[in-house]
Amino acid sequence: MATMSELIECPPCKKFSVRFSNAVTSVFLDADEQQWENIQMNQESDVSKPVKYRVLFMDSAKRQHKEIPAYIMDLKDLEELHLETNHIEVIPKEISHFHNIKVLYLNNNNIIHVCEELGKLKNLQSLDLSSNPLNNNSLDVISNISQLRELRLYNINLEEFPVQLCKHLHHLQLLGLSNNRLETLPPEVTNLIHLKEIYLQTNAFKVFPVQICALSSLEVVDLEKNKLTSLPVEIGSLCNLIKLFISSNKLSFIPKTLCQCKKLAVLDLSGNRLHKLPHAICKLKELNELGLSHNQMKKLSSRICQLHSLCVLYLKNTGLSTLPAAFAKLESLKILDLSQNCFTDFPLEICGLKQLQVLSMDDNLISTITPEVQSLENLSYLGITGNRFTAFPEEVLQLESLEKLYIGQDHGVQLSSLPDNIFMLKNLKELYIENNNLEFLPSTLNLLHNLEVLDCHNNNLKKLPDNICQLHALQKLLLQKNQLTSLPDNLDILHKLDLLLLDGNPLVDPPVEVCSLGKSAVWEYLKEKRQKNAFATKIQALWRGIMVRKGLGPFAYLRQTGTKGKKSKKDKKGKSKGKKSDSKGKKK
Repeated sequence: MATMSELIECPPCKKFSVRFSNAVTSVFLDADEQQWENIQMNQESDVSKPVKYRVLFMDSAKRQHKEIPAYIMDLKDLEELHLETNHIEVIPKEISHFHNIKVLYLNNNNIIHVCEELGKLKNLQSLDLSSNPLNNNSLDVISNISQLRELRLYNINLEEFPVQLCKHLHHLQLLGLSNNRLETLPPEVTNLIHLKEIYLQTNAFKVFPVQICALSSLEVVDLEKNKLTSLPVEIGSLCNLIKLFISSNKLSFIPKTLCQCKKLAVLDLSGNRLHKLPHAICKLKELNELGLSHNQMKKLSSRICQLHSLCVLYLKNTGLSTLPAAFAKLESLKILDLSQNCFTDFPLEICGLKQLQVLSMDDNLISTITPEVQSLENLSYLGITGNRFTAFPEEVLQLESLEKLYIGQDHGVQLSSLPDNIFMLKNLKELYIENNNLEFLPSTLNLLHNLEVLDCHNNNLKKLPDNICQLHALQKLLLQKNQLTSLPDNLDILHKLDLLLLDGNPLVDPPVEVCSLGKSAVWEYLKEKRQKNAFATKIQALWRGIMVRKGLGPFAYLRQTGTKGKKSKKDKKGKSKGKKSDSKGKKK
């Protein structure tokens, strides 16, 4: 299950589009040099316009540029420029011509040196130099950009954060330093008094940088994937903290002072060494999302049940076998992950969660589901893969709102059939029943009119029902590793189907070599097969007509048979008369 600057992009079918306002025409460009020259000529010739033309945004990302194109450097009024994911090696001195530029993205290039002219961009508010082989000694230039609000320096092999940036970037609100080699932050980081977001994921911190606890404006702190063994008690000073990501560290306990962060809404503690939470956890009344997966909790504190604002709770692989009796008090809970635990029974406490939409119980030891599950009226996603069901749990069929059902068997007991009344799941969009022992699919499957994904790979299917062709909403059909020898003749009428996987089947019709070429080849084969069958039927009908007209057809044959029958009687009479004549002749 998933864990926890809006850009206007040109549609692929257009090279540019123009927005009009009372005073300014903003051109959003995705154009090459020749197209840009044409645009300029059109603008210069169109003097009747009462508005002033001004380019605000240019997207030249992923263009394989080795340098910033000269025609871009001529756009003096440019306010936003995207040159990420190119092969640019040098920032030219002419960059200083962009007096009005506010957003500059140069990430994912080959830039080594930051030129001094970059520091002259006094209006620049957002700069991204991530994923470049930068000479870190040249980063001090950035300290001259006094209005900078967002600075992203992800993945630049940074070992020390420049002190000069801390001393001069007083307006900085977002600092991105993830995927580097930082072990500490300089004490001067406390100068960044307006900082709201700091991203330090995937570094080498062994000790939580306590300096940032003095930044009372901080709303987001991300220290995932470091080597932290503890959190400082000073963390309670972050009175405006909204999101704290501290997963994949080595924490064995959480200080109770964290619970002083009254505004905390998202707390991810997954992948640590926690056995329990502080009793004061119930004071986090604004907590909306809590991640505790991959810890050895074994028992969940009932104090969590007092977090009435909690909407998302991740408890994957925590050693749980039971839930607190008051668990149903989490009335706002919408997403619950209890996968990879030790539940032998479906927890009855879950059935009181009226707002629950997503439930993962995958990889437990469950063999039955309680009938009370039908009270989960809003459940749209259910994962029960890898449990111990000996037959399909028909209690699931009462979940009319269900849209996604995962009941594959990566290990354990395999299902041999699906119930005929599976059509009761009328809103089902995705059905995953892989790694079972199904030999056939129910004939009522066609009544799942909303089904978009059907995953039956690694079963024992020998034939598909012909009415599978009536699943007109189907987009993905996964049938690998079965025993299919043929496909329904009209399967290609599924016009929305964009993924068909058939490898690992002993197919004859269509042949394996056709199937290996993909869906288009299969569709062409089925179409040609129908045409051949139609042609053969037509020829057969014409041949019958000819035979009938010539008296050689089946009806003519019947008439001939009838005529021969009458003649045979005459023949008998004739023969008897003849014998009499002969006898008379002999007598004579």
